Amino acid sequence: MTFTVTAGPLPALPELVALYDSVRWSAYTREPERLQEALENSGFLWTARREDGELIGLIRGLTDRVSILYVQDILVRPDWQRGGVGRALMEQMLAEYGHIRQMVLITDDEPKQLAFYASLGFQNTRGLVKVPTNAFYRVASGPLE
Repeated sequence: MTFTVTAGPLPALPELVALYDSVRWSAYTREPERLQEALENSGFLWTARREDGELIGLIRGLTDRVSILYVQDILVRPDWQRGGVGRALMEQMLAEYGHIRQMVLITDDEPKQLAFYASLGFQNTRGLVKVPTNAFYRVASGPLE
């Protein structure tokens, strides 16, 4: 089957919950209304859908559209992973925002994920040995732990 990537609109809450649950991101689905609010407040959102309309992936994040972009979520239903959906979502985002000086994302330490982002031109901060750049993050305790 084929799929299409489009900007917005915000998917219905039940399909969002089903997508996030499919990749076991239960921290997001424990409070579905907060998930919906987070997506509503995102600076960008593209979705990937099968021909029959089923939501199979999305990418979302925040940006000032000039100097900084943060990819918050990129996820693809497990049965569609490694089929070009994640790449298509990232390429759509890069086509729109490739001019932005700094793009940031945080991901797990899984080799396939690291290779995926590197193949799109992202550099792991662990490789910035001679550059005086550091990456920090803080995770608040609470419902989204």
